[in-house]
Amino acid sequence: MTPKKLITHDGSFHTDDVFACAALSLMLEKQGEKFEIIRTRDPEIIKNGDYVFDVGGFYDEGKNKFDHHQISGAGRRTPSGNEGQEGIEYSSFGLVWKKFGEKLSGSGEAAELVDRRLVSPIDAHDNGFDLVEKKYDVFPYLIQDFFRVMRPTWREEDVNINEMFFESVLIAKKLLLREITHAKDTILSNQSVISIYNSTKDKSFIILDKNYPSSEILNKLPEVFFVVYPAASDGSWRVKAVRNDSKSFKNRKDFPASWAGLRDEELQKITGVPDAVFCHRALFMAVAKSKEGAISLAQKALVI
Repeated sequence: MTPKKLITHDGSFHTDDVFACAALSLMLEKQGEKFEIIRTRDPEIIKNGDYVFDVGGFYDEGKNKFDHHQISGAGRRTPSGNEGQEGIEYSSFGLVWKKFGEKLSGSGEAAELVDRRLVSPIDAHDNGFDLVEKKYDVFPYLIQDFFRVMRPTWREEDVNINEMFFESVLIAKKLLLREITHAKDTILSNQSVISIYNSTKDKSFIILDKNYPSSEILNKLPEVFFVVYPAASDGSWRVKAVRNDSKSFKNRKDFPASWAGLRDEELQKITGVPDAVFCHRALFMAVAKSKEGAISLAQKALVI
């Protein structure tokens, strides 16, 4: 079997070409196909590539050409299927994911989750699109910063940049697989949370049977102020305030300020809940030893 040729540019690398290479590698491995990765800017080699990404000046999904550096670019996300990501331009990773993401993820819904969490932010950064507002002299440490430091510095003349690229691709493959796993499990957890929500009469707080990753789905349920769930680590039960937005720290309703930072007997005395354990000083979480105690904390927090 003649190996497929995956072609990208040589020299310095960025997060989008690293992840585009990782995604294509995973897809071909899944199909049992052999391939080789070639880093070059030689137009003759590029012309004969089976998959060409982030180089070549041409985008054609049907021919597996995934560059976005041409004057016209390679398109932007539209409202259909990309809620909240409209207008973000595609980079090479996004173009590869648009074609093969569903095949790699197992469903369109999982592919969309991965796009929102990982692919779109990488595409936005590569195209100079700001996603966050600078408020301080520090900035969030992004996945792009990690792969930036994977490149040799100006002093590391003895470091082989191709070796660093291939090492980065191995890391990106692991990360992409983990994002796919989390996306699939998030879909299942969302289904469980919605089922519990639908069967709950008083929707001011809901009681989960497991510690589901529920912050994003709860943001879409405006009646819910608190969620009660079991802690897998120690057998206790927790009450968590639902945030206005999963990417902010503003709660729909805080726990009472008088509970802030209290533990054990102090918290039990002020709440009247005999097995209360702790309330976070930031007023977003409280803990009890039992499910009944956690429910009681949620009920009291709602009326204070």
